[in-house]
Amino acid sequence: MSSFLFRLGQRCARHPLRVLAIWLLIGAVVIGLNIQLGGTTKDNLTVPGVEAQSAGDILNDDFPEYAGISGQMVFHVDDGTVTEPTNTAAIESSLAELAEVEDVTAVSNPFDARGPTISADGKTAFSTVYFSLDALEPTHTDHADEAAEIARDAGIQTELGGGLVAIEMEGNEAVGLIVAVIVLLVAFGSLIAMAVPIVTALFALGLGLSGLGVMAYFVNTPVTSTMLASMIGLGVGIDYALFIVTRHRQNLTDGMSVEDAAGAANATAGQSVLFAGMTVVIAITGLVMAGMPAMTAMGFAAAIVVIFAMLIAVTLLPACLGFAGRHIDRWSIPHRKDRGGEGHQTFAGRWAHHVGKRPWRYAILSFIALVVVSIPVLDLQMGFSDDSNTAKDSTEHKAFDLLSDGFGRGFNGAYLVIVDLGQQHDQTPVDGIRAAIAGDAGVAAVQPALISDSGRSALIAVQPTTGPQDDETSETLTRLRDDVIPTAVDGTEAEVFVGGRTALMSDLSDRISERLIPFILAVVALSFLLLMLVFRSVMVPLKAAIMNMLSIGAAYGVIVAVFQWGWGKGLIGLDSTVPINPFVPMIMFAVLFGLSMDYEVFLLSRVREEYQRTRDSHQSVVDGLASTARVITSAALIMISVFLAFVMTDNVTVKMFGLGLATAVAIDATVVRMVLVPSTMSLLGSGNWWLPRWLDRILPHMDLEGGDFSHLTTETATTAITDQAIAAEFEAEFGDTVDDDEAERDLELV
Repeated sequence: MSSFLFRLGQRCARHPLRVLAIWLLIGAVVIGLNIQLGGTTKDNLTVPGVEAQSAGDILNDDFPEYAGISGQMVFHVDDGTVTEPTNTAAIESSLAELAEVEDVTAVSNPFDARGPTISADGKTAFSTVYFSLDALEPTHTDHADEAAEIARDAGIQTELGGGLVAIEMEGNEAVGLIVAVIVLLVAFGSLIAMAVPIVTALFALGLGLSGLGVMAYFVNTPVTSTMLASMIGLGVGIDYALFIVTRHRQNLTDGMSVEDAAGAANATAGQSVLFAGMTVVIAITGLVMAGMPAMTAMGFAAAIVVIFAMLIAVTLLPACLGFAGRHIDRWSIPHRKDRGGEGHQTFAGRWAHHVGKRPWRYAILSFIALVVVSIPVLDLQMGFSDDSNTAKDSTEHKAFDLLSDGFGRGFNGAYLVIVDLGQQHDQTPVDGIRAAIAGDAGVAAVQPALISDSGRSALIAVQPTTGPQDDETSETLTRLRDDVIPTAVDGTEAEVFVGGRTALMSDLSDRISERLIPFILAVVALSFLLLMLVFRSVMVPLKAAIMNMLSIGAAYGVIVAVFQWGWGKGLIGLDSTVPINPFVPMIMFAVLFGLSMDYEVFLLSRVREEYQRTRDSHQSVVDGLASTARVITSAALIMISVFLAFVMTDNVTVKMFGLGLATAVAIDATVVRMVLVPSTMSLLGSGNWWLPRWLDRILPHMDLEGGDFSHLTTETATTAITDQAIAAEFEAEFGDTVDDDEAERDLELV
């Protein structure tokens, strides 16, 4: 593998124009397909095998007019009532305009005598709007807002609620990118060296997001996928390039030619990048274990971006290094002397030595600190946020409050009860079912039943007494399903399914809770096997698994403390506490377990290399940490900056991802890498690299060090010394320094 990557990097650096042309062609094809197909992300959640999904399937078949996206247009007056003639006329005009919006199938009339939807005090009314779509486009919301302006002009507060507002994601990639530029400038000290990772990472991100668009044409892909893929793709794209450019610059400093330096960097750091990247891809695509198409799509969306980042890192990046040549350190920061790439970090070396001499103290203290930060995870409550968690000045938040005040807290969390009437289409049990549901203490209202045109099923809307996010709402749902409804249909052919968005979200949370532990165990087992293959050790992967669990647990704890308990929620623009989105823990675990491999492999491969050379366990840890501290710190700062930039978006779920990922990376790069790793490795000594002989014989060998390139360094260094000597003779002879091109021609003549 290493020899192949060496030749690949060498040839890409030697023929950069060809590589660039190939990638531009690939980019044109992928972007062109995305433009042509026009795939768009949309939130169309399905959870096969749960009761709410069964209810939704029947709803699609027998009540198609209620199966698509629906929302409310809410009207409110402070003075008088909405039933006053002038107000009624303005509201009906708005609704007439709304009915003309494309893809609208029905608009209810709040003044219909058969079922008026006006609050008891007469100040609030609403109309339910139905669409034939699974997801709205921003243009639908714009047209609905134009219709609402008619009532607003008449002095009526008019807000759009629920599904009337299309979900739009606005990222803060620019903020993370600016911080990445600053970090790379400080790390490399050169504008050219800084620009290479930024350019290749942006190119990879652009292709990855275009690939996501193509996927969205064929597969229902959640809106959040774009934001998640952006933050992961930008972070890993810059980090992967950082690792390779760092090794390339070190190779140049050691005297290699540009092509050989790029090849050697590809064979060493590039191989680590492929290993870490494939771990991320495998872990993320493992989300298929969740059994939910939406989560599977989110995993594959992120994987597409990571794959492009990997491929570009080992092909286009070496080509860019070939373009830069030996000028990669040109345009450097003034007065900055160290341009040697990784360098030997005195502070990091001293710190590792300090920790290694007091391993028990630091191991115990860091372990206790991580456990304490993880404690809030014991109170983890998974659920989906509702419109009350949107910005307070947003129209959907205002609509939510008006509906809750006018019609009760449970209005926004209604259940849809579907009754399958059996082969005989017997409607007799319907009244008994309604009466039984209405008698439950958690139910505020039960609407009259609607019978489908085929007569096969009945639809009953049920309003609980509590809001969508309340624990009592889930308890009511469980009670209806397990006790109330089974008793009501006992002895009949009717089969009842409780569905609707609130029920579907509850079922989805339960599904993820059931599969989270098996998923975690599968990812941990996979990472254990991969690290055991790479480092020929049992203890290294065991420690890595435990440390990763601790850092991820701490990240979960921070999320619970901020989003559920409300600690510091104002700092991230959060108005109220929310349950933890069920997607977040599982996807975070998959992403972080893969990302932690970057630092794990980069650090431990250096430690192992030093240990094999010296057989001194303590000193190998000191030297390994000293030589990798700068690049790991720089990579972590970039990743943290990219993730934190997304915390300031309006979407609560994206905030969770951003804060959780940033916290885990920060803990992983500081407490774990700088304290736990040196302390535990010092305690274990040579036992770090223990592997039973029988296991060593059957495991395939992987060499992340990439082979020995000292012969390239020696030969090129000798040539460089000769060239410098000849150049010095020219300068002494002619008393003037020639430019690079002229000197090269003169050296060829000599």
